[in-house]
Amino acid sequence: MAWERGKQRLQKALAGFLEMPKDVLLDYPKISMIGNVQLVLENHRGIVEYSDDRIRIGITGGQLEIVGEQLVLRTILPEELVVEGRIRQLNYSK
Repeated sequence: MAWERGKQRLQKALAGFLEMPKDVLLDYPKISMIGNVQLVLENHRGIVEYSDDRIRIGITGGQLEIVGEQLVLRTILPEELVVEGRIRQLNYSK
């Protein structure tokens, strides 16, 4: 536990020192959206729940919930996924 916290502090300091994006060094999720019709998520940890109006996805430090209508997973790769549909809301929880 203490070792993990020390490791995270070191990674954050290193990311700042090297001016590297935090999503690369710390595995933080990176979300890109095109309007409210497409979402691209990098650095996910897998699908937790899936329906056409709600998708919950595991991410480092918690979960991302996508709420909308006619939601479809267009692409699922080990590090990236694409959701399409009418996206109404994004919720982040630990």
